[in-house]
Parts: sequence; C-alpha cells; structure tokens
Amino acid sequence: MPATVREGKAPCLSPRNGQSVSLDHAAQLLGVSRRTIYNRIRSGRLRTIRTIGGSQRVLLESVETMNQRSFSE
Repeated sequence: MPATVREGKAPCLSPRNGQSVSLDHAAQLLGVSRRTIYNRIRSGRLRTIRTIGGSQRVLLESVETMNQRSFSE
C-alpha cells in the first residue's frame, strides 16, 4: 500500500518498495523539499542505500526517526 497524506493526519509511512523510499517520497513524508532531503543525507541525518541500477533511496527507518524528532520538538 503506497504512503499517502491524509487531510489533518500525519503521513502514512508504508514503504513503496521494501524498507526504503524514493527521495521525493521521503520529502513528501517529512513535508520538506527535495533539496532539504539532499542536505539531510549529506549531514548524516538521513541514511540511504543505492539500488542495483544506481538510484539512491532513503531508508524508511531514518525517515521515521526524523519524523519522530520533528514531532517531539
């Protein structure tokens, strides 16, 4: 089941493909821009993997951790 953003609720964090999501999907889940995702990857706040085809995907666990931090602040 793909992740969706429901009106008035936090985004559903169901992964689209295993335990990682695309950079665009991570940005949508966190409510930030794609550029912010790249900055958070570079600073080590989000972890990624590379697919066999060379695409970069964000580990869902790091998205969830980032999401929990933003709700606790």
